[in-house]
Amino acid sequence: MHTLNSTDPMKPVRTLIATLAAMAALAAPSSAQEPDDPYRWLEDVEGERALEWVRERSEATFEELSAHPAYEEIRERALEILESDERIAYPRMRGGMLYNFWKDEENPRGVWRRTSWDSFLSDETDWEVVLDIDALSEVEEVNWAFGGATCLPPEDTLCMVRLSRGGSDATEVREFDAAAKRFVEDGFFLPEAKQGVAWEDENTLLVATDFGEGSLTTSGYPRIVKRWRRGTPLSAAGTVFEGERTDVSVGAWSLETPERIWHIVYHSPRFFERELFVLEGDGLTKIDVPLDSSPRILGEHLVVYLRSPWEVGGATYPAGSLVAIDFEAFRDGARDFEVVVEPGERQTIEGWSATRNRLLVSLLDEVRTRLLSFRREGGEWMADTIPAPELGSVDIRATSQMEERWFFTSSGYTRPTTLYLAEADGEIREVRRLPEMFDAEGLVVEQHHATSRDGTRVPYFVVRGEDVELDGTDPTLLYGYGGFEISLTPSYSGVVGASWLERGGVFVVANIRGGGEFGPSWHRTAQKEHRQRAYDDFLAVAEDLVDRGITSPDHLGIRGGSNGGLLVGVAMTQRPDLFDAVVAEVPLMDMRRYHELLAGASWMAEYGDPGDPEQWAYIREYSPYHNVEEDADYPKAFLYTTTRDDRVHPGHARKMAARLEELGHPVYFFENTEGGHGRAVTAEQRARMYALEYAYLWKRLAGEEGTR
Repeated sequence: MHTLNSTDPMKPVRTLIATLAAMAALAAPSSAQEPDDPYRWLEDVEGERALEWVRERSEATFEELSAHPAYEEIRERALEILESDERIAYPRMRGGMLYNFWKDEENPRGVWRRTSWDSFLSDETDWEVVLDIDALSEVEEVNWAFGGATCLPPEDTLCMVRLSRGGSDATEVREFDAAAKRFVEDGFFLPEAKQGVAWEDENTLLVATDFGEGSLTTSGYPRIVKRWRRGTPLSAAGTVFEGERTDVSVGAWSLETPERIWHIVYHSPRFFERELFVLEGDGLTKIDVPLDSSPRILGEHLVVYLRSPWEVGGATYPAGSLVAIDFEAFRDGARDFEVVVEPGERQTIEGWSATRNRLLVSLLDEVRTRLLSFRREGGEWMADTIPAPELGSVDIRATSQMEERWFFTSSGYTRPTTLYLAEADGEIREVRRLPEMFDAEGLVVEQHHATSRDGTRVPYFVVRGEDVELDGTDPTLLYGYGGFEISLTPSYSGVVGASWLERGGVFVVANIRGGGEFGPSWHRTAQKEHRQRAYDDFLAVAEDLVDRGITSPDHLGIRGGSNGGLLVGVAMTQRPDLFDAVVAEVPLMDMRRYHELLAGASWMAEYGDPGDPEQWAYIREYSPYHNVEEDADYPKAFLYTTTRDDRVHPGHARKMAARLEELGHPVYFFENTEGGHGRAVTAEQRARMYALEYAYLWKRLAGEEGTR
């Protein structure tokens, strides 16, 4: 199945390089490198030696994979889809206007634009460009990426615009006048950092940023919120809230409701925990709800999503439920919450939002979406159900508590996304429909269940041709994530369709534990010492695909990004016999040092603390970087990262590739120079990435022709 060339003429050279690297590591000061990790030097993101290593391998990977017969056709098709004028321009409501950020062939870095409601709902929308990122990049000679804007309600014309270099999480923040469409001269300005801002009034900002030594958490995020007044230096800003260095982060936001504008300060001691405080003058009042819950002020109500059972006010509210109470009554001491939604065993609340008079809830039922619209009548919450497609998703897309109408989308694996507007009177109208981006004729969508090692039923979706003979020969791509309570639901992807399905491939999505498909317990049962359960689920789905005859190990590939990159790295090192292709995008791989690299410390609530010997013992069992074996028969994996990723350190992918090379295992490695954790900034970069990945998959799973 896999090839390991024992007569490889370059093996002695690689062995010598690895030996010299190990000798250098032993000779270096212990504070810079550890004797047991000869590739720590690859963590030097922009170090000359590291970048030379990156260039050599990226060029070799690009040269080989771009020569595949499928590469150029996939790249051109992907670029056409990504830049299509027929894509849906998803709106955001601001100050009575609809805003949108748009990229196309003429604007590869994008334009921030707006239009009126009437224009947006007409056949021909007249867009007004507010900020041109391509023009700004050219003038300032910086590869800017737009990171969004925080605007002062209710007019939403005075904004703090976030700009990042190459798509990184760290941004530069500048004051911008959206009415005049220009940056404010001598306005508020914050240099590049991982930071957040909120408007308190037109002359005051709430700022969480890098204020200097000791002002960041060990995760690299702000730990102090300050009030900064116009015309004064940032150094004169007064402290509003201060967290601990071991916290994840702190920050602030402003929330507009019909009743008033609330100023909220938040404190996240750990990844899945958050405290909210109402800021009024110089006083902070805590919203006293469970630390692991998610509270929001929606109109006159405080709505709380519970991750654990909560006993309060003489009642016990179950985990996974959504409860509500009049917020002013809550502030006065009332705790008689009402249960709005209590999901069943195989259900979960995926998301919720609000209009002026409605509470909107997205409910997953066996990973199938139901969208509920609640209104308050006679002292009770009354629900309407929004129609949803079978084996598809319905998602809340754009709302405002100042508007009664709202947008939502409907889509599926083979059903192009449609944007709808729900009017105040309950009427639903289609606003935009994405055209078919690939030929889905003859494709069927199925949901199956695999049985994991401990007997848990794990659902997964299969998209395949109805004429598949189930003889194990079909190239199959299995995708998964399984972490941070994130659910994978059916959605339409023109690139997946054109690059894989239309060419004869089978596409599979696994809903494994660690995700949020069945609520908080589905996630928590795979945290920390139970992490292996997520990997067992993924392997069980792979085995079930083989048992059903949908594919076989010679034709089965896996793909995942970020935490999903860790997932496929674990799958490869634990069951190399089960796969013949592995795509790991911006992955975690070195779980011994993940908590010391960039934002990694914030994820210890998910994985555990490698600095604790007892926790490292179970993390060590699955850490891909520490489980590469010389005599194993691994598929030739494809590792992809970006130099500008300041969330998951590019050193993870670099070091994993180096370790595989050291032990004689061929590997493809490619690193984009920009893109941040989002992998790419422009459509051209993204199309190239897709083309490399799918050329690799077709090469490994179906041969040189690049199609079945």
